[in-house]
Amino acid sequence: MNDISQPFIRLVEIIAKLRDPQGGCPWDLEQTHQSLKPYVIEEAYEVVEAIDESPQSLSSELGDLLIQVLLHAQIASEAGNFDIGTVIEKVSEKLIYRHPHVFGDMKVEGSGEVLKNWEQLKQKQKGPDESVLDGVPRAMPALLRAQRIGEKAARIGFDWHDIKGVSDKVFEEIAEFLEKASGPKIEKDAEEEFGDLMFALTQWARKQGLNSEDLLNQASNKFTARFKYMEKVSAKPLKELSAEELEELWQRAKKAL
Repeated sequence: MNDISQPFIRLVEIIAKLRDPQGGCPWDLEQTHQSLKPYVIEEAYEVVEAIDESPQSLSSELGDLLIQVLLHAQIASEAGNFDIGTVIEKVSEKLIYRHPHVFGDMKVEGSGEVLKNWEQLKQKQKGPDESVLDGVPRAMPALLRAQRIGEKAARIGFDWHDIKGVSDKVFEEIAEFLEKASGPKIEKDAEEEFGDLMFALTQWARKQGLNSEDLLNQASNKFTARFKYMEKVSAKPLKELSAEELEELWQRAKKAL
C-alpha cells in the first residue's frame, strides 16, 4: 500500500481552509450538519451508480463522498465536539472489537457466524435497553430498510427456516391484499396489506441472496428503456396514440429490448 498519510493530511487541510473564516469559501462556511444531509445522500447514491454503471468513475465518486465525511468532521471540530482523528480512532476500535476472529483468538466457521457474533458484540456495546433494529435508519429507502431489518432479525435467529416458509408468507399476503383491494371500493386496510406484501417480497428476495432495491431498479431501468424506445420509433407523440396503438408499440419494445 502506498503511503496515504500525506495525501490524507493535505485533503484535511484543504477542507479546513475552505471553512476558514479568513479567506475560506463562502458556500462552505455557510454549511451545517443539517444543510449537508442531502449532499451525503446524493454522493452515496452516485457511488452506488458508479459501481453499477461506471466503474471507471468510482475513484472520483468515492472522493466526493469522502469530502462529505471530512466536512462534517471539520464542522464538529469547530464546535469542539470531535475531529476526523476521533472518527478514525473510533471506527478502528470498533472494527478490531467486532472482528475477534481476526484480531483475537476466536474461531468461526463461515460468514454467517461472523455476522451473528457482530450483532452480539454490537448489542453489548449498545446496552441491554437498545433494540437490535435500532441501527437501521428510518431515512433509508423503504426496500433497503426492509431488507436490512430482515437481515438483522435473522442474525439473532428470527427468520423462516427455508424459502418455502417465506414463499407461503408471500402467498398469504397476496390473498389478504386482494381480499381488501378487489371490491368496488378499496378498503382502508388495503394500504396496510400492500405494505405487508412488499415487506414479505423483500424478505423472499433476501432469503434468495438477492437485493430487492437492485431488483426494482433493474425493473425500472428496463421499463424506462422500453418507454424511450416507444418514443423514438413512434411517428406521433405518445400522448396522441390510442390505447391499442400504445400496446402495439409496447410489444415492439419488448421484442427489441
